[in-house]
Amino acid sequence: MRISTTIFLTDETIGPVRLARELEQRGFAGLYLPEHTHIPVSRETPYPAGGELPREYARTLDPFVALGQAAAVTERLGLGTGITLIAQHDPIVLAKQVATLDHLSGGRFTLGVGFGWNREEAADHGVDWSTRRELGRERLDLMRALWAPEPTAYEGKHGDSVRASEVWPKPAGGAPRVLLGGAAGPKLFAQIAAQTDGWMPIGGRGLTESLPVLREAWEKAGRDPETLRLVPYAVLPSPGKLAHYEELGCDEVVLQLPPGDESEVLTVLDAYARYL
Repeated sequence: MRISTTIFLTDETIGPVRLARELEQRGFAGLYLPEHTHIPVSRETPYPAGGELPREYARTLDPFVALGQAAAVTERLGLGTGITLIAQHDPIVLAKQVATLDHLSGGRFTLGVGFGWNREEAADHGVDWSTRRELGRERLDLMRALWAPEPTAYEGKHGDSVRASEVWPKPAGGAPRVLLGGAAGPKLFAQIAAQTDGWMPIGGRGLTESLPVLREAWEKAGRDPETLRLVPYAVLPSPGKLAHYEELGCDEVVLQLPPGDESEVLTVLDAYARYL
């Protein structure tokens, strides 16, 4: 089971170049970065974890720019988003960003996608909250049309479309690994089985009960059981917890790093190295 990390990189934390080098040197499998374009100060949507929204949410670096820096100074480190708020992106531009990063990194990119929790942020992107999941589903389909080996048109029901087009580079291997984040439930599991390579559950709680349901949805969709990818995300580790994930068949676990300066982050990395 691979051990990767995630962190809210900001203008106040360790930088992506130093962090990526330290991760690869220590033998960690990957670096995943979250995304928020902005946090409206109206703050009508409560923070899902309760209490005040942590400072780092409004200061988050753009994940694709930061991961591009990380890719340039490493050779083996996996790179990913955790998560890309897919409904908030122009899918044609996002498809190009993903393909470029995957191409330049030699196929090291994983696209983690999700639908978000901040209604005000999404509204500023023109997203209708009630249809954001359907919009995200269509935008991923449109991106796959652009990654196809031959020019492929796509027309969705929510206004997104693209003509059959020449577009390069293609992602290494034809498409990056795509993981969907979100809370367990039949709708999410049906979408995972229909469109993606697996599930990225935040925190990893309740997997013992949820995984049989997901696997049933996966097989009902005609997918090979051996191809389902399970990646618990933003985990605070313990030996027992990681052993449990491995027993459940998880391929990778993404450990949460603090949004701190170099000294703080590297100290935690040294502590996490015991799990490698």
